[in-house]
Amino acid sequence: MIISENTRSKLRDILSVMLPIFVTQLAVMGMSFFDTVMSGQAGAADLAGVAIGSNIWMPIFTSLNGILIALMPIVAQHVGAGRRQEISHAVMQGIYLAFIIGAIVIIAVWFFIDDALVIMKLEPNVQRIAAEYLKALTLGIIPIFICSILRGFVDTLGYTSTTMRIFLLTLPLNVIFNYIMIFGKFGFPRLGGVGAGYATSLSYLLVCLFFLFVINRIDKLRSYHAFSSWRQVSVKLLKEHLHIGIPIGISIFFETSIFGVVALFMAKFGTIAIAAHQAAINFTSLLYMLPLSFSLAMTILVGIKVGAKEYDEAAAYGRIGIMTNLTLALFFVLLLAFGREYVAMLYSQDQEIIKLAGEFLFYAAFFQLLDGTATPIQGILRGYKDVKAAFYASLFAYWGICLPLGYILDVYLGHGPYSYWQSLITGIFFSAAFLLIRLRSMQRKCSE
Repeated sequence: MIISENTRSKLRDILSVMLPIFVTQLAVMGMSFFDTVMSGQAGAADLAGVAIGSNIWMPIFTSLNGILIALMPIVAQHVGAGRRQEISHAVMQGIYLAFIIGAIVIIAVWFFIDDALVIMKLEPNVQRIAAEYLKALTLGIIPIFICSILRGFVDTLGYTSTTMRIFLLTLPLNVIFNYIMIFGKFGFPRLGGVGAGYATSLSYLLVCLFFLFVINRIDKLRSYHAFSSWRQVSVKLLKEHLHIGIPIGISIFFETSIFGVVALFMAKFGTIAIAAHQAAINFTSLLYMLPLSFSLAMTILVGIKVGAKEYDEAAAYGRIGIMTNLTLALFFVLLLAFGREYVAMLYSQDQEIIKLAGEFLFYAAFFQLLDGTATPIQGILRGYKDVKAAFYASLFAYWGICLPLGYILDVYLGHGPYSYWQSLITGIFFSAAFLLIRLRSMQRKCSE
């Protein structure tokens, strides 16, 4: 098969943007991973408290962060259209929004998290650690939300490798902070799992400061005068950001929360099924970083071309991005199909868990393939500022198909714990089909 030079050029553009984003996403996951692992070394209660806190925190964080990443398609279209002054206005309004959302989260956690955890009927020490861990995290919530805005600005202007370096630098610092605060080193008190919250907040602050530093050091970034309009609050621009961001945030919540609900349904099948399901979900979440990175790259590249009204180029980038992601996804499908038992052994030495996790990973292979189609399309549509399609697709696929179908397969057809993996695959299939139809419609509309 002969690939044209134009296609190779676009492929290089896509990979140059996507690969640093992929590494960045792994580094972000690494912070949560080390929080949990290092807390586990402090004691069982610390591990349980941090794990519960993380499971509460991540859906909230990713959903609210989804609202903030709306800056990416906004800035991308301004870049494509050559509207430099509008970029600084968009960035500052995003920072204001980050402050507002962060303040709401801080108030909600400090006033309501204790009562919310009581409902879970945890052991008193575990409940205390989970609550204090979440409160410690709130100290860094405004910096990390501002960081999301600054990252959107930096990445969209083509400096994804700079973002990658910032997070790779912060990851080992986060491990060091964890070591000091969890175990009480260098004169600090031993805080256990709660220390991981303080360490992560400090890491969030450093990330924000690093972004501010590079924006003021790199000539191209500094030339946009991103902070020059700090006195101007624009209700119009805030509404535009929320109009795009809220559907993104809600659709992310639909996607992330469904796995927590499925885990609850899995509980009735016993400890072995829960452990095997968690292992399969954890590994699938790791693989999800690939299509997610393609999705973010597509938003940037397609958004720039749409802003420049180069709709044929936008469509070409979309096609190449989807095909490249699917090609790489097929590799992971083969890995899961033929090496699933070896993957399961990474999580447990219990033969029952290995066997059942291997069977779940077989279903995960099909899920990965379909997710590798749907997720990049979401990013492409965001480049067109079309975010409602992903919202409706997530609502319909996960909550309209997945849960009811899983219940039917389980209760009425007796498929047992496999029911919910089968329903997840069915739901993501319809989501991918709907998004593909919507993308074709959007591309035809733009080309008219």
